[in-house]
Amino acid sequence: MRILVLIKQVPDTNDVKMDEETGTMIREGVGAIINPLDLNALEAALSLRESIGGEVTALSMGPPQAIDAIREAIAMGANHGLLLSSKKFAGADTLATSYTLSEAIKRLENPPDLILAGERAIDGETGQVGVEVAVMLGLPFITYVSKIEEATEEYIRVRRITEHGYEFLESPLPALITVVKEINEPRMPTLSGKVRARSVTVPVLRPEDIQADEDRLGLAGSPTKVVRVFYPKVTRDGVILKTSEHSPEECVESLLGFLESRGLI
Repeated sequence: MRILVLIKQVPDTNDVKMDEETGTMIREGVGAIINPLDLNALEAALSLRESIGGEVTALSMGPPQAIDAIREAIAMGANHGLLLSSKKFAGADTLATSYTLSEAIKRLENPPDLILAGERAIDGETGQVGVEVAVMLGLPFITYVSKIEEATEEYIRVRRITEHGYEFLESPLPALITVVKEINEPRMPTLSGKVRARSVTVPVLRPEDIQADEDRLGLAGSPTKVVRVFYPKVTRDGVILKTSEHSPEECVESLLGFLESRGLI
């Protein structure tokens, strides 16, 4: 089975910065990690390969530094890696990102039998890219997968988490699934994997390599626009009433008066 895993390099949550002019995240020079849920998707792919055979390829789109995410995926056990990187891809929203990824997948020499992705990325929290890629490729998809029950060359059967419990679904292949954290515990890279990841050649694809319509790429091809970026100011103006200085009745009356003045009661 040929398995493709979509991974994204995201800013470390402690280092997120925004470009106030473009409304996009500043990724260059910022500490970065593989999106945690994508690691769960990668682990699911590696486990499938171990049980039924095949190969795993990691695909990502991002700035040149995102090649580190591909190499980490290879160190964990992926067979191959591909990176989509160009200034023309920069600033893409979920639609432009999905278009770029789907165009790259269409032009793979060996199309994947199964595509896995994390349910969402921690930087955007949209949960849209996986399903948009599936739609653009014309593939069936299942979201919020918490367990792969069975997989063959012809179909995949999964358990899907819902608000009210679980659903058990089956899909013919090729297909795309997005996974949740509960599906597994990602393995750590091995020493031999790290050695291999350092030496392997990771192809870097440009717009011309995937024959993409450049009007649909990056910021120019993104219908989602950030109108304004601002940082809210936190104010803590208030009155502190201590029972050591005021009676409980006075404290309660003051609190009720405050809530009434704000229209809260």
